[in-house]
Amino acid sequence: MATPTDTERPGDPRLDRRTYTTLIAHAMESPSAGQTWLWLEAAHVVGQRHLVPHLQTHWLMLRLALRTRDWPEAAGQAFRLALVPLGHLSGRLPLGNPGRSTASAFAPMPVRPELLELIRQARGA
Repeated sequence: MATPTDTERPGDPRLDRRTYTTLIAHAMESPSAGQTWLWLEAAHVVGQRHLVPHLQTHWLMLRLALRTRDWPEAAGQAFRLALVPLGHLSGRLPLGNPGRSTASAFAPMPVRPELLELIRQARGA
C-alpha cells in the first residue's frame, strides 16, 4: 500500500471537490497543451481515489492526446479508461501516479514537486 502524500488526508476518503474542480478549470483555461497536461496530472492525483473524477480526468487526458495528435498517449489513456473501474473494484489504485501513459498504470509513486505546487495553488484559490 502506498504511503500517504500531502495530497491526501490519512483516514479521510472524501474527495476534495473544490481543489479538484479548480484544477480541472485551470486545465480547461490553459493556453498551452503542456500546461494543460500539468493541471490534468495534478487533478488526477487529487481525484484518483474516486471513480467519477478518476474517469473524468482520464477522459480529458484522452481528448487532449487526440487533439494534439499524440497517438501513443491516446492509446495509453484508452487503456487507463478501461482499467479505472477495475482498479476501483479491486481497491488497487497507484496513489500519487500522474495518470500519463509515460508512467506505469500500476505503480504508486511520490507526487512530483510541480504537481504538488499546482495542488497547493488550487487549495489556496
